[in-house]
Amino acid sequence: MDYYAPLLPDNIYHIMSHAIGAEKLFLNEDNYRFFLKRFNKYITPVADTFAYSLLPNHFHFLIQVKPNDALTGQYKINKPHGKAEDGWQQEFVMQQFSNLLNSYTKSFNKRNKRKGALFMDYLRRVEVTTDAQYSSTVFYIHKNAVHHGYCKAIQDWYWSSYNAFLTNTPTTLQRQKVLNWFGGCEKFIEFHTQPVYLKNAMVVEI
Repeated sequence: MDYYAPLLPDNIYHIMSHAIGAEKLFLNEDNYRFFLKRFNKYITPVADTFAYSLLPNHFHFLIQVKPNDALTGQYKINKPHGKAEDGWQQEFVMQQFSNLLNSYTKSFNKRNKRKGALFMDYLRRVEVTTDAQYSSTVFYIHKNAVHHGYCKAIQDWYWSSYNAFLTNTPTTLQRQKVLNWFGGCEKFIEFHTQPVYLKNAMVVEI
């Protein structure tokens, strides 16, 4: 399994990163909220998000890198004097993720009077290439807190995207696109209550 697939325009990826050792990424609600704000700042301009789950020591996202035209527009905003050479798209998207993790680490360290790296490695990712893989990955991400014993039911974990699909509150998630994929809200809920062949998810874990 290629955990370091290039992040290319239009492609869909299951993204994951983990804290080093026994460290925690999120110690309180403010940490979770701040991370999501940083994610929206750095990643939403270059990728659409279909699902996410933040756990105390790691996170999962299902994203689709934006088309080349959108990346080009954002690149010009971020680097008005930059020169877009061959392969710039992958490097640009990876730089946005690097900015996210570095920005969060600096804030976390300052608040908690610690030093050094926070994330175990840069960023693990697997390209999602089939319908079954996409559906199972959405399920896996939403069930991750249950899988790790943080709660007993998917809807009980606040720091995942699952409950956002069941409301009309504003969100940067591709909510309607995901609900349409599963055939509507009821079918979305039904899918999350049945056994799912998780091998299709090509799970990105430590």
